[in-house]
Amino acid sequence: MQETKNFVKKLKFFNTLSDDDIDIVANMSKPVKYVKNSILFYENDTSDKLYFLVSGLLKVYKIDKYDNEIFLYHIYEDSLVSELTSIQMNTIYCFSNAEFLEDSIILEVNFHQFKTQFLEKNILNDEFIDAILLKTQQLHCVVNRELVFDATAKVAFMLHDDLKTFNKLKRQDVSFMLHIQPETLSRVLKKLKRSGIIEIEQSNILIKDAIALQNIYKGL
Repeated sequence: MQETKNFVKKLKFFNTLSDDDIDIVANMSKPVKYVKNSILFYENDTSDKLYFLVSGLLKVYKIDKYDNEIFLYHIYEDSLVSELTSIQMNTIYCFSNAEFLEDSIILEVNFHQFKTQFLEKNILNDEFIDAILLKTQQLHCVVNRELVFDATAKVAFMLHDDLKTFNKLKRQDVSFMLHIQPETLSRVLKKLKRSGIIEIEQSNILIKDAIALQNIYKGL
């Protein structure tokens, strides 16, 4: 019980709750540890739990009709994972796949109990709406990346928005995620370096001009 409470307290989502309310959340929750490369859920799975990522890193993706993996976005620690379209039902439908990129901890919260104890009493409603809006923003970024950005804009956006993960992954994996060729990624990085926007030290990218990087993908 105390371990579960500690995990609840690590999540900013629950920061405004009293100690008594933290106890209520802990009683409807269960922390689960996952190893790297394991799957949290598959597309079309259903669940009666809300998932929060306490620590670790998740990759969210879909599979096309040719069995190719289409990367959508990453989910970082201290975040709501679950994809929600309605709070009227007690069942949550999964619209994508979620795979752990490192050893992680998920806090599972009973969705029905959470709604009864909090949302229906107008507690945590703002936090819940903010978490859902963040999901919408992530999907907007996916649309821009896949339908609007060219290769340079894709790289610039990831460097600005996701530098830690960019440096953590192999360049080939980054290319795969951005749907560009490794040679293209290499050329873009060299161009950004020549322009003084980034520096490359021992394969790690350092941003020297964040404004110029933003201007690339904003089309300014």
